[in-house]
Amino acid sequence: MTDDQEAEMADNEETEETPDVEDEAETTEEEVTGLQDGDFVELDYTARTVESERLVDTTDPEVAEEEGIEEEDREFEPRVIVLGEGHMFDQVEEELRGKEVGDAGSVVIPAVDAFGEYDDEQVRTVSVEKLPEDSRRPGSQVQVDGEQGFVNAVIGGRARVDFNHPLAGDDIEYDYEVAGVVEDRVEKAQGLMEMMFDAELDMWFETDEVEEEVQVESDDEDEDAEPEFETQTVEKETLYIESTPQLQMNQQWMMGKQQVAQQLMQHLDIDRVIAQETISGGMGGMMGGMGGMMGGMGGGGGADAADIEEALEEADIDADDIEADLDE
Repeated sequence: MTDDQEAEMADNEETEETPDVEDEAETTEEEVTGLQDGDFVELDYTARTVESERLVDTTDPEVAEEEGIEEEDREFEPRVIVLGEGHMFDQVEEELRGKEVGDAGSVVIPAVDAFGEYDDEQVRTVSVEKLPEDSRRPGSQVQVDGEQGFVNAVIGGRARVDFNHPLAGDDIEYDYEVAGVVEDRVEKAQGLMEMMFDAELDMWFETDEVEEEVQVESDDEDEDAEPEFETQTVEKETLYIESTPQLQMNQQWMMGKQQVAQQLMQHLDIDRVIAQETISGGMGGMMGGMGGMMGGMGGGGGADAADIEEALEEADIDADDIEADLDE
């Protein structure tokens, strides 16, 4: 074999062993297409129990109408979720990864991963004294020692209460369709809040200038010296939320607003969240009521002299006689 032949064979071997960089890039690009964690996804779905086909949840208005669960304060429409944040069961999120807008399918959630297996030991006998009087009948939802349950039977002074989740032991099937991907930041914020609290809220973004204490480098070379701060004006990207009475009374919001704000700041890349309340219309009525009360107590807002004279005449009472009696 000549030197030229050996060199050619070596080149061929090197070419076979060296992967095509362009092919690798194309493969990598293919792997990240479709929905990924962190995407705001508009999802249409209907969830039912596998065995009895009992409706669990839906975003479809036609399904809601068929099942007779139309609600005045709820619109049945695609729900916004953040993929990878646990807003849906893990199996549903795994099914959605890589999907495109318009894709549809179904996935079954085993009972153990949905609402748990049914546990016979969670059916216990309790005294009826622990139940409200109007809940001492089969089917009533009750709370006993901090646990939620349903009354199975009431016999004498005892009640059988099932503390299992109502859907415990049921596999759940989700039929879904990817309706869209949300890109607008305001729509992302609104979708997230509506998903968590079922509330439609006015929101907007502003860049605010805020004064805050900022640590600065000290000229003191002593390592134990106290840190130095100075007041600086900094810009804060802020999400404003116009609160509503519905949101203010929501227990989940009251207890977890800090965690919710953290989620919004993380997903929307902002510095802070301000939820503001607008109170109007109440003080005027209150002051008006107080004015009437003060008038009744002899203030300037009471009846005038002509009204008093007319009332005395109708009652056949002489005002001069009253004045004389008062002088005595």
